[in-house]
Amino acid sequence: MATSVQNKKAKILEKQKKYLFPNHVLYYTEPLPFDHGEGVFLWDTEGKKYLDFFGGILTTSVGHNRTEVTSAVQQQTEKIIHSSTLYPNEAHVNLAEKMAELAPGKLQVSFFTTSGTGANETAVVLAQTHTGNQEVIALRHAYHGRSAMGMSLTGVGTWRIGGTAIGSIKHALNPYCYRCPLKMTYPSCGVACAQDVEEVIKTTTSGKIAAFIAEPIQGVGGFITPPAEYLKITSEIAKHYGGLMISDEVQTGFGRTGDKWFGIEHSDVEPDIMTMAKGIANGFPLGNTMTTPEIAQSMMDAQLTLSTFGGNPVACAASLATMNVLEKDANPTRVAELGNMLRIGLEKMQEKYNIIGDVRGRGLMQGLELVKDRTTKEPAPEATKHLFEETRKLGLIIGKGGLYGNVVRISPPMTVNEEEIAMALDVLDKAFKVVQGAV
Repeated sequence: MATSVQNKKAKILEKQKKYLFPNHVLYYTEPLPFDHGEGVFLWDTEGKKYLDFFGGILTTSVGHNRTEVTSAVQQQTEKIIHSSTLYPNEAHVNLAEKMAELAPGKLQVSFFTTSGTGANETAVVLAQTHTGNQEVIALRHAYHGRSAMGMSLTGVGTWRIGGTAIGSIKHALNPYCYRCPLKMTYPSCGVACAQDVEEVIKTTTSGKIAAFIAEPIQGVGGFITPPAEYLKITSEIAKHYGGLMISDEVQTGFGRTGDKWFGIEHSDVEPDIMTMAKGIANGFPLGNTMTTPEIAQSMMDAQLTLSTFGGNPVACAASLATMNVLEKDANPTRVAELGNMLRIGLEKMQEKYNIIGDVRGRGLMQGLELVKDRTTKEPAPEATKHLFEETRKLGLIIGKGGLYGNVVRISPPMTVNEEEIAMALDVLDKAFKVVQGAV
């Protein structure tokens, strides 16, 4: 039996190497194939159990094998799996109605695609069509997708390789307080980095922009969390120069940041366009671009459009079920409570281990930046790799990110409970003790 299990893992890794592109990013020294999951737990092909605190990159929002979601999917597959946006379907329109109920401000209409990349592409084209302007302001350390436009919007070099640089996209300084590019300190800085958005518009564009796009918390960038007033200042600058505000909620949406359904709401900003994906359907491929009826009409006036896989009945059914679970068992208030427990535990850990330079994030989206020295803040990517191997041994799955590969990303399914958070903190503490001793 043991030999059979080992052979299964070996065959998966062999086929991965033989038949998939070699540039797939794989975590761990020895890649880890998973076999099945239940709630916040995963099991690998050898039967080892893991506590999942990365959720498939913030995607498994209500846990693995959630009955309400799997049942909704099964029922929908028995009716119809695919039709395209050429034909209305019940799950599609019901989900659009639900999105309008949850979204802030006047955001009311949706265009569904299959990913966050597709949602951001749609948002940019919509902004360009509505304003008649072409230039877009994005932020350094941002991540907005893997298409040519997505990589051009992205501000992390390792995720732009091979992409076609689109000249109408410009990058401003991001609000990276821990590594302030202006060498200033918040709040005495007056959020000076926000003014760079206006400087970039004045010096590198025609002075008329289509949009300013930003993540309320930069995900791949390393859970970089801006001061509360940053997005309000920058969105007002964008509007002054004719642009729309696009909030990329691919990672921050659906209560992940606690207290609010969407991350932008923490900044008291009403976006003109909002994009989302990942946690929207608990793992089914679905993206969405939301806007006001008036802005959406601009697209209608310019051109008709469709999406072959957008509004897929099965993915929409999964999303509706996911929203129901979130409202019932993991609403933003509940997420804020759990996030506070997680944050307190991580901050206590920071007091014990000098390699933890910064703790940041909101709700169940918390990051730890690891450094070799707290004074110089020299990144410690090797310590991050070591931590990964130790947490794997102890049965905990975490994520990483940041320009330097030294930020630990912690984002469990939002249906996690207090006991499971305590378990994760205990494992992290044991792993950091080993890593700190090796430095």
